Amino acid sequence: MKKIHFLLILLIFTACKNSEEQSEKRQLSQGKQVEISHATGFEIETFGSYSIIEVKSPWPNAEESFKYLLAEEDATIPEGVKYDQKVEIPVENVVVTSTTHIPALEALEEEKTLKGFPGLDFISSVRMRELINDGALKELGKNENLNTEILIDLEPDVVIGFSIDANNKAFETIQKTGIPVVYNGDWTEETPLGKAEWIKFFGAFYNKNEESKIIFEQIAAGYAEAKELAKTAEKQPKVIAGSMYKDQWYMPYGNSWQATFIEDANAQYAYAESDGNGSMSLSFESVLADHQDADFWISAGQFTSYEQLFSTSKHYRQFKAVQDKNVYSVSLVKGETGGVVYFELGPQRPDLVLKDMISIFHPDLLPDYQRTFYKALEE
Repeated sequence: MKKIHFLLILLIFTACKNSEEQSEKRQLSQGKQVEISHATGFEIETFGSYSIIEVKSPWPNAEESFKYLLAEEDATIPEGVKYDQKVEIPVENVVVTSTTHIPALEALEEEKTLKGFPGLDFISSVRMRELINDGALKELGKNENLNTEILIDLEPDVVIGFSIDANNKAFETIQKTGIPVVYNGDWTEETPLGKAEWIKFFGAFYNKNEESKIIFEQIAAGYAEAKELAKTAEKQPKVIAGSMYKDQWYMPYGNSWQATFIEDANAQYAYAESDGNGSMSLSFESVLADHQDADFWISAGQFTSYEQLFSTSKHYRQFKAVQDKNVYSVSLVKGETGGVVYFELGPQRPDLVLKDMISIFHPDLLPDYQRTFYKALEE
């Protein structure tokens, strides 16, 4: 009888355990994928009161991905869920580390949750400048040398960071205190809409998946509309980009997001057939010999005037684009403390970048358009 009794208990225990395991498996398999149509660096799966974000490209050529568990306060998390960091949502106090993160917070109307940033002078947003001037944001030093003491005192719910590789001692120090650090890889995306879609990444931290979806759809629709308009242009001007640094001209590759803008604006990029990561390093002589006849030169580095251009090298005068005064730069549009607006807002608003380029290459298509980022070099 004792043996029978023991076997019955064992069977009941095993059945309960199997039932629990099956329940966990059902919960793990009942997630819903958030639609990500252009970005390749992250995925979001929602499970009601919690979700999991997987960042697949935290930096170029990353050999590892990261999973982040975003859970509401009363969420029940199955034991089988694996993650690198856990964040309670919706977050109320955050630290971000790149100006490209700022527009997403503003679009979601969550800019007041930002409590600290490394390099406040680089922030150009008028709304953010008001918060800074009111003392609502703390200066955290520089990205490569974060003031971890001030950051830890802020007690943020999460630090949204970025890194060029797997080595970041500041982030390791922060995580040891119990503050979660999550990597954002928006800057690794190779297409304009891919970068912009990372607003869905930010939306998840505020329980605003639907809001972020609507915002992105509006941006994508505006981009598509501008692209269709550009197709009606009768001519395709030839375009060069980039600028000289020391003795090398750094030109974006043909598969870069900058080159995509030029193509979608219905223009011919001089190096459209090239392929690679980062920027090509070319000699001034080779660019001059091959593309002296380019109609436009855009993204001309830090140059803001022709006088500044010629003081660097009189040989720039040989380019047709320079002779025709068709050189455009993003460095003329800055915030009150000198931050370049393009580097902050451009990745989040590719629709505005594309319209800027269309108005430059095909002015008859957008005759009254006021450019957001690109301005002609000053005389």
